[in-house]
Amino acid sequence: QVQLVESGGGLVQAGASLRLSCAASRRTSGSYSMGWFRQAPGKEREFVAAINWSGGSAHYADSVKGRFTISADNTKNTVYLQMNSLKSDDTAVYYCAAAVGLPSYFPSEYDYWGQGTQVHVSS
Repeated sequence: QVQLVESGGGLVQAGASLRLSCAASRRTSGSYSMGWFRQAPGKEREFVAAINWSGGSAHYADSVKGRFTISADNTKNTVYLQMNSLKSDDTAVYYCAAAVGLPSYFPSEYDYWGQGTQVHVSS
């Protein structure tokens, strides 16, 4: 069992930056992948970014490429999502998730989820 706790959300203006953190309750092996998803009111949960703990290539949704960066710090069991040039469309609850295996775009392939952290971007 892995518990995930997100932090770092908040209310910012368009163009600002935020860094989200996801702390895992225990060390996960390199066979795990970590993902960030988001869900806006009235919309389905959507993929944002994913990375393997072993440091493989990162994957991004087209809507955040060039603005968001996912990274993993194995020494702290923490995954980060650096979000720059935020837009009002980025407003959502952001969730961290862990999956056994390769990074996936699909929420159903993740085994563990955090409680989410709210990001609100005002225009």
